[in-house]
Amino acid sequence: MVQLKNDFPKSKVGRRPNSIPTKAIQLHYSLVGRLLKFKESCGFDELYRKDVGEILSGKPSASLSLPLFQSRIQAGFPSPCGDFKERSLDLNEPLVSHKAATFFMRVTGDSMTGVGIFPGDLLIVDRSLNPISGKVVIAVLNGEMTLKRLEKSKEGFLLCAENNRYEDIKVREEDDFSIWGVVTNVIHCLL
Repeated sequence: MVQLKNDFPKSKVGRRPNSIPTKAIQLHYSLVGRLLKFKESCGFDELYRKDVGEILSGKPSASLSLPLFQSRIQAGFPSPCGDFKERSLDLNEPLVSHKAATFFMRVTGDSMTGVGIFPGDLLIVDRSLNPISGKVVIAVLNGEMTLKRLEKSKEGFLLCAENNRYEDIKVREEDDFSIWGVVTNVIHCLL
């Protein structure tokens, strides 16, 4: 439920203990509804993003088809190749399976470099996938968002860093814990 400042209940005024810091922003009145709908569609109300930077919607507004060549490129010994165009490829096809549930997230932090995820990389995150052990996920632990590999066991959940400079995080029974989404692809710029 959305309430404007003038009709906000007095019992809700002030910050809750241990709440995250907030920042007031100016926004044109015509954009408020769109912002609130986006916030609701993302499913986060009070997330503090530690290992994840910006969140971008994965809903493509237009396709961009580029040439896909028939020849494969050899990563070992060089081999003859042709430049025969097979078809065009829209990157949304192989990278975005569930458009309404897919988001892009920019990485901050270096706890996942062991699996090839570096600061500045762009993650493709699917919120409709069932998180299974061994997958890289966006987890929310006690109101903070983090990028880790999920491990499930009889004892519970473990959020594993892929950089030995960081310790794994054991999720305790009293923790507020959820999986926000499963990372399906990483876009890593080489320039």
